[in-house]
Amino acid sequence: MDKFWIALSSIEELSSSFIQKLYNHFGDIEKAFNADDLSAIDGLTVKKAEKFLRLRDKTDPDKALQLVLDRGVNYLTFEDERYPQMLRNIDDAPSVLYYKGDLFDCNLDRALAVVGSRRATSYAKDALTKIISELNGTDICIVSGLASGIDTTAHISALDNNLKTIGVIASGFDFTYPASNKELYKRIENGHGAVLSEYYPTFEPLKFRFPQRNRIVSGLSYGTLVAEASLKSGALITANLTLEQGRELMCIPGLITNPNTQGIYKLLKNGATLVTCADDVLEALGWEVKIEQKSLFEFDLSKDEQVIFDALEIEDKCFDELQAFTGLSVDDLLTYLTTMELKGIIKQVDGDRYRKI
Repeated sequence: MDKFWIALSSIEELSSSFIQKLYNHFGDIEKAFNADDLSAIDGLTVKKAEKFLRLRDKTDPDKALQLVLDRGVNYLTFEDERYPQMLRNIDDAPSVLYYKGDLFDCNLDRALAVVGSRRATSYAKDALTKIISELNGTDICIVSGLASGIDTTAHISALDNNLKTIGVIASGFDFTYPASNKELYKRIENGHGAVLSEYYPTFEPLKFRFPQRNRIVSGLSYGTLVAEASLKSGALITANLTLEQGRELMCIPGLITNPNTQGIYKLLKNGATLVTCADDVLEALGWEVKIEQKSLFEFDLSKDEQVIFDALEIEDKCFDELQAFTGLSVDDLLTYLTTMELKGIIKQVDGDRYRKI
């Protein structure tokens, strides 16, 4: 039976909603594929029916399935009992899910979507990294779109904090988009989650497919966290889909002078939950998850290192500002800064400025 789902999915001109309409009418995917009389299907025009029959006659189910298998791509059809229940419940659920990696090693009952701007500021990336780091070692799964910007930050932060992550892509597996995320794809697929798509392997990453895939990012998840979004962004589309799907919508506040936060404040004014830490996410979703708090004592800071750390409590500082604040010599301050960077307590940003992690 799977090959008929795959065959219909391999026809680019057919949408998931059309395939579901066929399936719901006939109650059997093989009958739906082989049907010659579609006249009794509500809302289906003669023109659309004729087009389907023409495309169907050019499609070989066995060959369509074999192409998927030859590429080492796993799949789930809508009929499969393992198909994610949260996704099954949305309007226009994908008829087939193609994936690489271990989808079922991810806790789909603890799935959190993260979306935001492709041109995200360092502030938004750092804020998101902080929140995800506070979930370190839990069974929460981070779902995002494997695009540049916030998506990439979300996936990498998940991996760095021993969290599973699912990347939902807007093409088939013959393509890697953006190309710069090739290694990230591999990291996720190799034991850290799954890369997933509704698109047959040969389908290209066309523009209209990106907003289309957003319903899957939110549909897999119990809630969506928006890290940065302008008023006309894809992230805002996902936010609206989250509300339509009856899921929890959360936002990280940003600088009011940044155009990419206009969408955030619009969502917050309309009732989205404001998030500044991981506990806010857990409270909004009603999840009871044990989070291990990491103490600074674990880093074994010296007295002078603690002074430097305290100096960075509120804002970034350059070397000269730190020297004035701490009173340390140039050589000593350089030594301490290098040591603290290696410990992962601080990092250098914007040239000569330092920031607390």
